[in-house]
Amino acid sequence: MHGMKIEDFSSKREYEIFERAKNQILKCGMEFKTYVRKDYLELDLPNLNDNISDFERLKRHIKNHLNCSNVFCRLPILRKIPQLLREADFKVTITHIPRGVGKTTIIDIEKGDTTDKIYGVAVDIGTTSVAACLVDLYNGELIAKASSGNAQIKYGADVINRIMYSTKGNGLQELNHAVIQETINPLLNKMYMDSGIRKEQVVSFVTAGNTTMSHLFLGLYSNFLRMEPYIPAFVKTPFIKASELNIEVNPETFIYLIPCVASYVGGDITAGVLSSGMWNTEDNILFIDLGTNGEIVFGNKEYLMTCACSAGPAFEGGEISCGMRASGGAIEKVKIGSDYEPIISVIGNEKPLGICGSGIIDLICSMMFAGIIDRKGKIVKNLKTNRVRFDENGIGEYILVFKEQYDLDRDVSITDVDIDNFIRAKAAIYSGITTLLNNLGMDFTMIDKIYIAGGIGNSLNIGNAVKIGMLPDIDQHKINYIGNSSLMGCYLTLMSEDARHKLEEIANHMTYVELSVDPLYMDQFVSACFLPHTDIEKFPSVKKLLDKSI
Repeated sequence: MHGMKIEDFSSKREYEIFERAKNQILKCGMEFKTYVRKDYLELDLPNLNDNISDFERLKRHIKNHLNCSNVFCRLPILRKIPQLLREADFKVTITHIPRGVGKTTIIDIEKGDTTDKIYGVAVDIGTTSVAACLVDLYNGELIAKASSGNAQIKYGADVINRIMYSTKGNGLQELNHAVIQETINPLLNKMYMDSGIRKEQVVSFVTAGNTTMSHLFLGLYSNFLRMEPYIPAFVKTPFIKASELNIEVNPETFIYLIPCVASYVGGDITAGVLSSGMWNTEDNILFIDLGTNGEIVFGNKEYLMTCACSAGPAFEGGEISCGMRASGGAIEKVKIGSDYEPIISVIGNEKPLGICGSGIIDLICSMMFAGIIDRKGKIVKNLKTNRVRFDENGIGEYILVFKEQYDLDRDVSITDVDIDNFIRAKAAIYSGITTLLNNLGMDFTMIDKIYIAGGIGNSLNIGNAVKIGMLPDIDQHKINYIGNSSLMGCYLTLMSEDARHKLEEIANHMTYVELSVDPLYMDQFVSACFLPHTDIEKFPSVKKLLDKSI
């Protein structure tokens, strides 16, 4: 398998994360061999003495040369065979999926030898954002990448609101249309345009999402997910044809949806655990997905415990007045001086259009230490700066970028309401960690490593995340950002049938803890809705810094 190029990624850090995940799979002895195969065939020409049907001729050759006695195909492939064989002088390439010993299913047939051209797509369906990559299945190289907001956002920022909308009239169909026709297919077409690859050449598709996104992707009734006892319609689906969902790839392509675990822990977490490698270590690993559902996994090769804490979309810029995804124009780093003036870094060195999750963490942390906000997250009045203002209702606002600086339509700012939304999101994560560990009779001292995943941005400052009370105050060398682990897991599954089998083992191995029935969780949540926490003794390193800043 060829190595990836740094220029294929948005940053060197993302490249290093990708290489680490790939190497973990290889070190485990797994083979990078996709479940889809391509073989070039030179069939015997028909004559009066050998006048079997075209399909029987094809099957005979496959049996003799590929050792498959049971060959299947669907009607669209059968319709292609007669003319295509003759146009190609009976020299063709079949794309097929072996299904056990001596069995295979043909999903495409082409003229000539095209065995060096085989492509697949990996898609992470997030509640707020969707990311995809187009991959050369022959050598594993990344051909194109694309991402966008999930068009379902107009029906609700979180999964509960979308589930409720899905029960109204044509709501379910609208949500399914939004994620496939308005989000995934445009991303696919953009990648085809960028790469020059035709959709008919894409013969493998792996996707993952939380359990609600997975249901809505398939157009399944999902209302029971939010009702006790929180039962999903499925956790693992059979392979589904792309034509059944109208996805813009080869219509005979099988769609593989990564298995979910429970009502609020989906295939995106299964994929993330795979790519993190925590399933293959004796260390106690804490895996945190900083997405809308705020899923957390704790464990190692012996056990995996998981929960979800409904953090909301703030980590990806949702429900923040000037929030946006970690894409071009997003402020990803912020530092505020004693004069209340900010220094910012913008993704792509473009003009600032808004602020993404990593930038919001930096901003709130800097505002706290600069004295712009108090420990409740409220903007302080009577500061000597034109960057702070209050509306007629007393809601404070800090101006990060004045619109006149870059000829923008509005100032880029953060308000008391935004800060409150973000504090609730970080409190959900911290209280989820605390409650999950408590269920295991463990505490922060027993954590060997923390892996942070999600689309929060490659510039996530771990130290600042600790200072605002989002992550526990432990040795920060133990904490690592591993990027979009769901997309990474989809890629690994796309490239390796061994990884797919391991993935299904992981899903079966995880034990789900329902936080909504644990009274400790709400107590912990309320205590964590403070900067960094109502009990400052839980954050000794932050306490020292705050004492110095007074």
